[in-house]
Amino acid sequence: MALNARLDHRNPLVFDTHELGRRPGALQRLTREIEAPKDFGIQGVIGVPEGAPVKLGLRLESVMEGVLVTGTARAQAKGECVRCLEPVEQQLEADFQEMFSYPDADDRGRVKAEPADDAEDDEDTLFIEDGLFDLEPVLRDAVVLALPMQPVCQDDCPGLCSQCGARLADDPDHHHDAVDIRWAALQGLAGSLEDGEKDEISGEAPRPAHANEKQEK
Repeated sequence: MALNARLDHRNPLVFDTHELGRRPGALQRLTREIEAPKDFGIQGVIGVPEGAPVKLGLRLESVMEGVLVTGTARAQAKGECVRCLEPVEQQLEADFQEMFSYPDADDRGRVKAEPADDAEDDEDTLFIEDGLFDLEPVLRDAVVLALPMQPVCQDDCPGLCSQCGARLADDPDHHHDAVDIRWAALQGLAGSLEDGEKDEISGEAPRPAHANEKQEK
């Protein structure tokens, strides 16, 4: 990843390491409550609503090549059950650990004579810029990994009726009488036979067509 561009210390997800210093082994613990940024979670599935409180607990450790950040984020995530489409709320706890490197140090922590500006740097490397680092990309990745890809309101949620869309948890005995289309024609024939039987019982057997013609004459 390229060097961060003009980090704003007023951004609640930007942290200052000047107080920590660069002496290896130095530690600093921080707690901070922020408002969740936009699209904070799995879009369209579950996530922390924009502006909702997110509590951060961080441990910053100075090492030769940069600052090792270990932390936990806690918040209330909201989404929709994938089975019955009812609202779902879940307590989120996301753990993370990331190294933020000094741009002027090599892999052994030694200060470089000149900063490297070629394209061979590891694209996954996160850097400290002017003593500041941006936690947002790390936090976003941790939240996505901590959230369920298919949230459910309860583990045994039966979902919705495939025929009418009724919520099965509200009516466990809900069902539809299934009719096999292969027997539909026979059911029609059976209905015709039943009608004929009724005519015989009432004594009104259907007369032949030629008898009706003679009567008309």
